[in-house]
Amino acid sequence: MTDIAIIGAGPGGIAAARWLKEQGFSPTVFEAHTEVGGQWSVSNPMSGVWPQMVTNTFLEATRFSDLPYPKGTPLFPHNGAVRSYFENYAHEYGILDLVQFRTRLTKLARKDGTWSLLLERDGEQFERRFDRVVIATGRFNKPVIPEIPGHETFSGDLGIIHSFNYKDPFAYQNRNVVVLGGAISSLEIASDLSMLGAASVHLAQRRQRYVNPKMVRGLPIEYLLFTYERGALALDDPEALMRDSEEKILRYSGDPSRYGTPKPHPEFTKAGATGSQHYLNLVAEGRVTPVEWPELISGRTLRFPGGSHLEVDGIISGTGFALNLPFLDEATRDTLRLTDTYIELDEFTLHPDLAGLAFLGLWSQAGSYPTPLEQQARYLAYSWGGAIKARSEETMRNGLRECAQNGHHTGYRTQSEMALRFARLCGTDPKDRLSEDLAETIRKSATSGLLYRLVGPDAFDDGPQQLTAQFAAFCPGE
Repeated sequence: MTDIAIIGAGPGGIAAARWLKEQGFSPTVFEAHTEVGGQWSVSNPMSGVWPQMVTNTFLEATRFSDLPYPKGTPLFPHNGAVRSYFENYAHEYGILDLVQFRTRLTKLARKDGTWSLLLERDGEQFERRFDRVVIATGRFNKPVIPEIPGHETFSGDLGIIHSFNYKDPFAYQNRNVVVLGGAISSLEIASDLSMLGAASVHLAQRRQRYVNPKMVRGLPIEYLLFTYERGALALDDPEALMRDSEEKILRYSGDPSRYGTPKPHPEFTKAGATGSQHYLNLVAEGRVTPVEWPELISGRTLRFPGGSHLEVDGIISGTGFALNLPFLDEATRDTLRLTDTYIELDEFTLHPDLAGLAFLGLWSQAGSYPTPLEQQARYLAYSWGGAIKARSEETMRNGLRECAQNGHHTGYRTQSEMALRFARLCGTDPKDRLSEDLAETIRKSATSGLLYRLVGPDAFDDGPQQLTAQFAAFCPGE
């Protein structure tokens, strides 16, 4: 009864294995690739990371609580440093020996009271049975490209690709490119191309969003927009959070149209926000040109509302991802009411009619995943291991209704909201459990794993000292 299958050796799978081991389980991790790291392994066919990519989140938000990055790691690490970090973490906690590499799950179904896994390795298929299975295959690996009328006629020699397949910015040197989309990946790729020698870069968006930089006045943006306090507002008072978001983003990011972009929608909730360190300055310098969403493609020509035209050699679409769980059998898919954008789960993790099956990290998120994934893995491990009381069937069914009503998987969540959500479930929320002086530091702290090692199961003896030192290092004088 202690054997558990974990599908995927990315950050979610590694975190699940580490915390399930801690609770006395014996996990086996099945990974289709040849190394751990998931998206952060650029050689992984399921990775959308490009070779030059660095994180949009600062390193303390891009790690687990119980292993820091090596000294000298940049504040915003290169993707290779992040992949190495997860491999080091897996080694530190004895996870590497539990991973069966080059092993892909092709079908998962309930049979005779257990979960049947049809697996494939080196062209050979075989079955394994487990009482419990954790799906940790990631949210961003099935790209979606919008079908603009005439897209099939596009004749530019660089073609139309999704940002997931953007691997070589130098192929676009001295070429004319349009990037589609307003999310971080689109803005970062447009920035990359303009700084690495493209002849022209245009960014087409359906709407102009506000744009947050990575740092403001020497502070990582996490200490302004992804704090413990704002995570609590997201869960307890979303309207207050929206008011606070508008005030903070206008103060720290400003009106993007002053740089030369279109005006955002006058209603903040309809405009939305994204992030990029360089994009707005590149617009101001004329190196990236915002345009409307194209209404027609004909050969190499894009036509825009109002009649303007643009000839380009390539189109890169940063337009999102569909949920990708092709291995689930029809009965399981029906129970989960699974679509490309929705999966029905209690607290993003479990379903009362699918005993022993859990899902990690399948929501779309603004911000870094490691801290929320660590808290979700702990919640799951503590629930299955008995360290906390499991949720009743009635409570879980109420959770399913909340999932449907609030569209848990249809929009973006923030890292601060999701980390606190799982911390409350597993008893590691530090609210009202520490001194007033430390409570003020917690309230203003960026969301990091250390926030949730202060109280409850597996609290660090020196957790308050570690968090205080982290806060002082990034918020001197606060």
